[in-house]
Amino acid sequence: MSQRVIRVADIATTKKSKGMLPVSPATIWRWVREGKFPKPFKLGESVTVWDAAVVEAFIAQRAGGAAQ
Repeated sequence: MSQRVIRVADIATTKKSKGMLPVSPATIWRWVREGKFPKPFKLGESVTVWDAAVVEAFIAQRAGGAAQ
């Protein structure tokens, strides 16, 4: 089984790069704390990632009208 992982820099948008969502890294982390966004997992001491399929499913669900 092949699992694709992404980092917050791939998800959030900054002045230097566009991410999957038009929100800042701080917003992503706030959503995680509030339980509104999928939780990441650690690959190492300083490497935190998300399962790309889980994030894509989150976006698809919201696009389908299930936003809260």
